[in-house]
Amino acid sequence: MKILITGATGYVGGKLLPKLVQSGHEVTCMVRDASRFNPDLRGAQVVEADVLHPGTLPSALQGIEVAYYLIHSMGGGVEGFAERDRRAARNFAVAAKQAGVQRVIYLGGLTSRNSPVSLHLKSRQETGVVLRESGPPVTEFRAGIIVGNGSLSFEIIRCLTERLPVMICPRWVMTRTQPIAISDVLDYLVAALDVPESAGEIVEIGGASVETYRSMMLTYARIRGLKRWLLRVPVLTPRLSSYWLNLVTPFPAAITRPLIEGLRTEVVCGDDRAAKLFPGIIPMRYGAAVEEAVSGTGPDRSIHQMISRDTRHIALRRQGYICDVRQLHIKAPAAHVFGVLQGLGGKSGWLYANALWQLRGWIDRLMGGIGMSRGRTGGATLQAGDAVDFWRVEDIVPGERISLRAEMKLPGRAWLQFALVAESRDRTLLSCYAWFEPRGLAGELYWALLYPIHVLIFRGMVKAIARQSEDTFRVQAAAFQGS
Repeated sequence: MKILITGATGYVGGKLLPKLVQSGHEVTCMVRDASRFNPDLRGAQVVEADVLHPGTLPSALQGIEVAYYLIHSMGGGVEGFAERDRRAARNFAVAAKQAGVQRVIYLGGLTSRNSPVSLHLKSRQETGVVLRESGPPVTEFRAGIIVGNGSLSFEIIRCLTERLPVMICPRWVMTRTQPIAISDVLDYLVAALDVPESAGEIVEIGGASVETYRSMMLTYARIRGLKRWLLRVPVLTPRLSSYWLNLVTPFPAAITRPLIEGLRTEVVCGDDRAAKLFPGIIPMRYGAAVEEAVSGTGPDRSIHQMISRDTRHIALRRQGYICDVRQLHIKAPAAHVFGVLQGLGGKSGWLYANALWQLRGWIDRLMGGIGMSRGRTGGATLQAGDAVDFWRVEDIVPGERISLRAEMKLPGRAWLQFALVAESRDRTLLSCYAWFEPRGLAGELYWALLYPIHVLIFRGMVKAIARQSEDTFRVQAAAFQGS
């Protein structure tokens, strides 16, 4: 089936794309700037178009059978987002109908009957109305909080619960809601392709348990092994709540305020249409969804596609992880750089600030950890499972990457990853990723206090790796020419 995904760079769209490709569909991703998007999936194509510029849409929709509409205008700013949503939906629906698209599948927002509706949720439902009025038949799914790494609502719950042992909460923490796992949302979106009876239907989807925001935070804390206390106060407006979130989380008030206003709206499914149309999908309870989200084995490598090769240093947060990225262009082949990376640790040290590495190992031993006593358990060539001081080789691809997982005592989990990209025969891009998944406030404080030292160590280490790689390459090249 020929499918178009709008919003492919967004949270849901980015996760839907590989599922559709793996199912054998011919998928096209509609983005505003193709140069900034690389799906890295065989069979997926990219087309440039903008729903706010209707003239760009006909070519993107040509030959498409089903289109997923996963766009909203919050990214363009809070002011006027509802009007932009309506205009975008109308432009897309008209173009889709003219192009002969058979159906549009739309993911909107869930509300409960007789419950006050925020401007954000009202806009999501108005978008569905415009799509139905102006375009092909629509399958509209309505969901509340989506539980999964990268979901803004879930990331807010994660940040608050991880960072604050005691939380002062407004009355909306007792509002009932029916969160749903991202895996269940994707199952519904994909299954709709094979259920033509869902065309023209509004399908409310939610998880197997009805929660309050209080119970969601306490359940998250229990699963993470954290003790948290929530104190309710009678006066804390959505505006004040958004400013508070801006203070204690990395999300700006302009983004969180519309979401906070929606937290006063009860979000519970009002019918069983989802079960009747999709009997094979059994949504999981909230606790299981959280366990699925936080049980990951470590950070994925999709971040590599997000960072420009010209970026020398950037620090960011992603799906519960903190990452410090350092990149350097090295005048040496990738094989030489990889050889230097393979020699790190043990008696050879880490090429820079070895005294600080030894000090960190000594502190780890005092805390009951392994310290630096193991050295290197493998030979000169590293393999997965080898120990390197207080690291363990988790993944290794010769000439391309090495991933080390920390086994020291930490208030969280940590990884050190190196990735190589051969830019030419004698030029290589080295990327060094220092990952940390903080656990609770102790983890946040640990990262904040040690970050200046991390900057010193990793910046110096990357430069030292580059210097040694270039030196060995020059020596070898000179010896070759001399012979």
